[in-house]
Amino acid sequence: MTGHTTARQRLTAELLDTLRTDGGVRVVTGEPGCGRTTFLDHATRLFRAGPVRHLRADQAHELDGTLRTATAAGPVLLCVDDAHLWDAPARATLARTAARIRGTGVRAALLVTVPDHRRVAPELADLPVLRLGPLTPADAALLVRDAADEAVDPAVREELITAAEGNPALLLALVRSLSPAQLSGRRALPPSLVTGEVLAEVAGDRLPDDPGGLPLTTAAAARATGEEDADEELVLRACPSAIDEPLPDLLTRGEVRLRFRSALMLRAVYATAPPGHRRAAHLALAEAATEPDGLLALLHRSWATTGPAPAVAASLTRAVTDPACTAPPALRRRALTRAADLTPDGAERARRHLAAAQQALLAGHTADALRLLEQARGRSAPASVRGGAELLRGAVLLADGPVEDARESFLLAADLLPPPAAARATLAAADAAWSAGDPTACLSALAPTRTPPTLPLAEACVRVPRSGTPTASGTPAARMGAVAPRTASTPPTSPPPNGTMPTNPVPDGDPSRDHRDGLRAVLLARFDLAAAPLRRVVDNGLRGSDPDHLLRSAAAALMLGDVTSARRAGARALAAARTSGSAALEPRALEYLAYAELRAGRHQLARTHAEEGLRTAARAGQRNTAAHHHAVLALAASIEGEADLVAEHAEAALRTARRHGLAQAATLAHWAAARADLGAGRPREAAQRLGPLVLPGARRGHFAVWMLAVPCFVEATASAGRPQHAAAVVESFALWAACGADPQAPSQLLRCRALLAAPDTADELYRRALDRHDDTAGDFERARTELLYGKWLRRRRRLREARTRLEEARLGFERCGARLWAQQAAAELRAGGAAPAAAPAASPGAGDLARLTPQQLRIARYVAEGATNREVALSLSVSTRTVDYHLRNVFATLGLRSRVELVRLVEQEEKTGARL
Repeated sequence: MTGHTTARQRLTAELLDTLRTDGGVRVVTGEPGCGRTTFLDHATRLFRAGPVRHLRADQAHELDGTLRTATAAGPVLLCVDDAHLWDAPARATLARTAARIRGTGVRAALLVTVPDHRRVAPELADLPVLRLGPLTPADAALLVRDAADEAVDPAVREELITAAEGNPALLLALVRSLSPAQLSGRRALPPSLVTGEVLAEVAGDRLPDDPGGLPLTTAAAARATGEEDADEELVLRACPSAIDEPLPDLLTRGEVRLRFRSALMLRAVYATAPPGHRRAAHLALAEAATEPDGLLALLHRSWATTGPAPAVAASLTRAVTDPACTAPPALRRRALTRAADLTPDGAERARRHLAAAQQALLAGHTADALRLLEQARGRSAPASVRGGAELLRGAVLLADGPVEDARESFLLAADLLPPPAAARATLAAADAAWSAGDPTACLSALAPTRTPPTLPLAEACVRVPRSGTPTASGTPAARMGAVAPRTASTPPTSPPPNGTMPTNPVPDGDPSRDHRDGLRAVLLARFDLAAAPLRRVVDNGLRGSDPDHLLRSAAAALMLGDVTSARRAGARALAAARTSGSAALEPRALEYLAYAELRAGRHQLARTHAEEGLRTAARAGQRNTAAHHHAVLALAASIEGEADLVAEHAEAALRTARRHGLAQAATLAHWAAARADLGAGRPREAAQRLGPLVLPGARRGHFAVWMLAVPCFVEATASAGRPQHAAAVVESFALWAACGADPQAPSQLLRCRALLAAPDTADELYRRALDRHDDTAGDFERARTELLYGKWLRRRRRLREARTRLEEARLGFERCGARLWAQQAAAELRAGGAAPAAAPAASPGAGDLARLTPQQLRIARYVAEGATNREVALSLSVSTRTVDYHLRNVFATLGLRSRVELVRLVEQEEKTGARL
């Protein structure tokens, strides 16, 4: 390969940093084409501590002398490429050298590369392994750019990256297989990018000589399910001749499952086998299935069929839509796609492509869903199918695309679909308009005729909700459950039965209708009319286990300020999504849980949910949902005072928000950055950030979120000596507090009034604010009021009262992990002549780790467990650069020089009962 990627460079630098510090050995492995040799080349260029020696098999007998001579002058890097090609005696010598480096602390590093598509030679089996994973999409895009002679069309580039599945050599082979016209998008791409010829080019002589047998049968079984492994009993029943034979090197066995050691080799073995051999393998698997008429057996029979086969296609469709079918969405998608391929009738083929796309989206395969939708949107398709395709395309874009485009797709779907499904589409269009921060479009979509509102109504949409829309701390309050088209048990060839949505609520309480009526009343500031339908949505959703309805229930609960029900509905939606295999719903359920925990003042739990949500959103291809999780993480980090994390997550949220028009996520990210400034004692900077968000004007933040930042803005302006700038927004905040949807708002309002009040009234307002805090949970908001009241008292020389309030504030901040805010309270205590109460004494020799920040503690624990910086970054959903930064600070704070010393310190403090 010719390109080098940023992620691989970071990984190489991290490894070398570890080896330079402690010495050591790594066996670098990965599937064919993963770039092992290129990785080694990077290492030789980046190693600056001493000389580099490249060793061949015929130099094995010189290893001891080479190591002794080289290390006499300083550190040395020894490199062995393709060690599996060495003979056994040479590998044994290499293993002894590795043991010497590892066991005696010799100042040397040894990098050995071997492929992982066959079992590792026994001489090297016990050495520590570094496995090269797939390229990230960003790095794959750089590789495509470097490999192509001219500009590559973005859509073509995405197709290439998806098809290559992160394998650098396969990606380069795909680029070479296309003409310049195809790369630039002027000509259509071939029906299948990854052909047997391309895979044979990458796999080379690693393919087995026998094109059939156990490897092909295993590959055919895995292809049917789309999984990485196959049922060993089924495969052996289909290939009985292999029962008494040793397992081929390409395969490995684990818990009655067979799998290829390399995903690329699985694809290559299947694609390069003669078609007749593939059909025979599928037919044998169909006959060996325990359920001859089950979905899996039917799918195998379909691949043993050539040409159009309407009867086989109909059987597959019936099996998928059978209410008793328990297959996950990914398997349903494969069956419906195959059924469409075998269907000669154009209209029926479009229906099956649409149904397959719906299942692909539920499985979290966004790119696959879009490709299938393109085949369902043709003019020959019936209007209902084209409408369903637009509805699903809007759902994809709402999670991973420009939300205004999503709204237009939903509105087009509403024009093509019959009334029940059309009502569902208009509700989704309102959701997209909400995400874009367009209240006029939101209300227009919710109107029965979808006509633009009159001027007075439009003014109400813009003005009134800004002082009254009840949303949570960052809660996407109108994220209705229309994103996912259905649960796994719903027949995929018919629209979901969500019912109609008339203007006025009716007693029977249809969830979709009630959600629309409640949301419309909220937008019109008619909270008296909103409560009843939204409460029905909450109650109806919690009565069942449908994840779509549970998400609606969580959204409605957050609009009502019922955090307990929101957390309950979100947790049940998450469990239901996981049970049904609906990967597309997991990130959204975690989003509701994260926002509900923020609303309840449980910032650490919010952080936990958001970190997991970020990972699931990335797997499901939902960048918009990921942006909201980044915003939650920025808000949580702003509480803990971790400025670097606030900046990283806020910028990540803003990158997607700017590209896709996510006004809500953008407002939350800016608010998080401002709150971090406020916690760090920079009120002027916080006021400058928040001013455009909360003051009237074109730059004002999202209409349902900007009000949440008002208490921070009032505090920042008052602390900066400019309280007059906040007077107007406090009156708007009073309308928000009066709606009763946010339990924290009344106490926050009293605190804001106290900050702006004359001395003779401020004291009473602070006391009333603290009384109202007693009615709600959440240490952070109460501690902020205690801190501001304590500051006010100290400046009036009421020192005894001030100390009481400031000590309460400090303890409250410590309970919720708000370190910098606790430091502010401690500084105020010292300024008033009192030292903060001493923390409980740690046991002798323990407590060094208590000097670290919460994020530093998390990273220290992961590193002590043996995780690399890259693994820590993936676990915490941050960049490796952030991990590097924190780890350097950990070493500096604790006076450590290496990871080994950190491991020892962590183990020592755990033994003495130190709290991490």
